[in-house]
Amino acid sequence: MGIRFGFVSTYPPTHCGIATFAYSLGRAITGIDAHTVSVARILDDPNNRASESSAPEIMSVIYPGDSESLAASIAQLNARDVAVIQHEFGIFGGEDGDDVLTILQNLRVPSIVVLHTVVSQPTAHQREVMKEICRRGSAVVTMSEAARERLLVKYYVDPAKIIAIPHGAPIFPQTNPRKASDAPIILTWGLIGPGKGIEWGVEALAHLRDIAPMPHYVVAGRTHPKVLAREGQSYREQLQDRIDRLELGDCVELRADYLTASDLADLVSSASIVLLPYDSTDQVTSGVLVEAVAALRPVVATNFPHAVEILSQGVGLLVPHRDPIAIARALRRILQNPDLAKEMTERARDLASTLFWPAVGARFVRLAQSLIKTSAVA
Repeated sequence: MGIRFGFVSTYPPTHCGIATFAYSLGRAITGIDAHTVSVARILDDPNNRASESSAPEIMSVIYPGDSESLAASIAQLNARDVAVIQHEFGIFGGEDGDDVLTILQNLRVPSIVVLHTVVSQPTAHQREVMKEICRRGSAVVTMSEAARERLLVKYYVDPAKIIAIPHGAPIFPQTNPRKASDAPIILTWGLIGPGKGIEWGVEALAHLRDIAPMPHYVVAGRTHPKVLAREGQSYREQLQDRIDRLELGDCVELRADYLTASDLADLVSSASIVLLPYDSTDQVTSGVLVEAVAALRPVVATNFPHAVEILSQGVGLLVPHRDPIAIARALRRILQNPDLAKEMTERARDLASTLFWPAVGARFVRLAQSLIKTSAVA
């Protein structure tokens, strides 16, 4: 008999990384044996009915700050075999999202808490919330060793509870429609907003005018919905102003159209390099980084912790933050050294099989089986 998983997460059609992660993980799990996934979907705008989902796996909706919807979802979770809670402070109600503790306190089934962010400099209350989450969760999943280490050092979490399982990635088709005469494509994708560092990528391209044909920089992704609600399209407009000022309109493309999985696969397969110029020095999880490596694309990224961990395995180059000259130098090195690019691709191939969603889903299933067995014995 299969395991009945109960997820707590944001979920499509919400546009955010956690929603996409939960959807992809759910599909991976239900593709194994007879396991099922039901979702208590976190919906942060009760007035936006257009964003509600009719997906059959949705078993309940949690409106942050609403105790009635929280209680109903807890009851649904307790009717499953294991609860998998996607966590980031900003998606739950209460101070620093401490409503998540109500869920954990009232669960009668084993729980897996998946940490999408582990803050390096938490407030006192954030630290207490995180420590309590990790104390009450049956198991805590981080998506990098850097995040695991941070939990140990900053939050004093029991190391026996922590397991590092990588962020999953789709299996991109290994076809490249580019011709040798085409301009090489440098690609950044994902939800767009301040902190993504795209301005430094644009500035870097201005230092590559001597390469023939000149590289084409594609930035694909909508503005993050929370950024859009707070600031509108000001960041995207600032990027366009920078592109115009540097006279790069012919070789920098800001794409805000919705990309289907097939569209994204085609775009990624056409890229010569994936560029992640993020401003954050704190980021211990990057789904785009994992997807780029799984797609066998050479990567240039700033020195955020997850990039340091992954790229140190020879699949890309690290650069300082906010340094367009260093970014340009790294891009040039890969573009003008086919042997280096080939070596990065081969090293990525060694990693890819552990990153694909079926492999990641299987690890969550094994973890759930272990927790259920332990719970039954207890």
